[in-house]
Amino acid sequence: MNLGPMKDALKKLKMERHFYEHAASVLDFDGNTIAPRASAPCRGEVAAFLSQKQYELLTRAETRELLQGLWECRDELDEVTAREVYLLGEEVRELTRIPMDEYTAYSKLCTDSVSAWLKAKEQNDYALFEPFLAQIIAYTRRFAAYRNASLPAYEVLLDSYEKGLNTQTLDAFFGMLRNEIVPLMEQSKKQKPLPAFVSAPCDLNAQHAFSDELMQLLGLDRSRCAIAETEHPFTTSMNRDDVRITTHYYPNAFLSSMYSVIHEGGHAHYDLGVAEEYLYSPVGSVSSMSLHESQSRFYENLIGHDQRFLSHVAPRLRELFPALAGITDRELFLAANYVQPSLIRTEADQVTYPLHIMVRYELEKQLIDGSLSTRELPRAWNALYKEYLGVDVPNDSMGVMQDVHWPSGMFGYFPSYALGSAYASQILHALKKEIDFDLQLEKGDLSPITGWLNEHIHRYGNLYDPGVMLQKATGEAFNPAYYVTHLKNVIQELLKG
Repeated sequence: MNLGPMKDALKKLKMERHFYEHAASVLDFDGNTIAPRASAPCRGEVAAFLSQKQYELLTRAETRELLQGLWECRDELDEVTAREVYLLGEEVRELTRIPMDEYTAYSKLCTDSVSAWLKAKEQNDYALFEPFLAQIIAYTRRFAAYRNASLPAYEVLLDSYEKGLNTQTLDAFFGMLRNEIVPLMEQSKKQKPLPAFVSAPCDLNAQHAFSDELMQLLGLDRSRCAIAETEHPFTTSMNRDDVRITTHYYPNAFLSSMYSVIHEGGHAHYDLGVAEEYLYSPVGSVSSMSLHESQSRFYENLIGHDQRFLSHVAPRLRELFPALAGITDRELFLAANYVQPSLIRTEADQVTYPLHIMVRYELEKQLIDGSLSTRELPRAWNALYKEYLGVDVPNDSMGVMQDVHWPSGMFGYFPSYALGSAYASQILHALKKEIDFDLQLEKGDLSPITGWLNEHIHRYGNLYDPGVMLQKATGEAFNPAYYVTHLKNVIQELLKG
């Protein structure tokens, strides 16, 4: 087969693969938003069917021969096509190490697990969910061994989410953060008390309307980006023309939904900004979870918590919610950035947030290496929250069952949240060399900022590995010093009152 027909066959393969992924993503999105609870068993069967079909597509001899033939001709391929062949080849190699019956059974298990987690969280009954978690961990260990039996399972999992990441890097990173954050937490005790308006009743319909306005302020293309409600906010991207964000609404916590929309809006900007020519291509996905998280944390922390941005939001909040009618712009800023150890990761302030990730990182390592059982997990969770954040966990729904990641089988993912925050600060440092960031926030015009991010990061999708992408965007390798400086600046500004 010569190169022309092989490229045609590659195009067909990419589209078929994407179609299965698209269908599975829609199914998953519905299951986490509007699907009735009783639909879970059937959805699990459909998810298993789709995963089996994708498995068969990618592991059949015809596909492997095609990718091998193209790889042998890689010097004749353009950069994008060569990257596509490499990514698909990696995917095929991973899949062929996993028996098909285990692959499809695991897909169904994850769907059933999320359903069980939702019910268990509502009833505060960890025992209802624990057997599913134990099965997921068993599969996770086995799959990691299939991929690379020469490495500890958790090292394999980290690398699957962030190419080249390992526990040595993370241990040093988190160790540095803990040394820096503890003194900042001590300084934060000098803040004024948290004002009562942060828990004032705010009409849910008005919060819905405010979410739509926030999406407009963020510059999200509503013809390609929708919003829905869910228990645990997330973003799903079917492709660059179908991106869906989610949030949740609490009657006495308007900031929760506000920052969920801004955070998920950052994710959406990445997905919406991928170059159009990468549609249906594996290059049209993202370079890494940490790089993707850098964009959500960029919008949430570096834009959304900035006083200049909040000054554009405050007038509308005063109009929509009577309980907020008397607040000043400065009061909103101080409340939005208030530093206080808490129970819920997604509601955590910028300074204490990495400690939430450290808890999960330490527990994941133990769960995967077998030194901690799923039955012992709640006790270990509560102990680390007391040690790291100084808070007592009242129940498992607010503790070990608060996140959807482990029910979904996502082990090795959590460190990306802390890395993403650090990447964001480094990216901002580079952006400020070309864009007057402060001026754009004062004007309330984010388009030049989003344009820079699109030009330097979003449009490339998964064309480069994360380390290369960060180097290209910022001109240097990963440097967490910018993140530490940012956190110190937050505290200094808060203490001005």
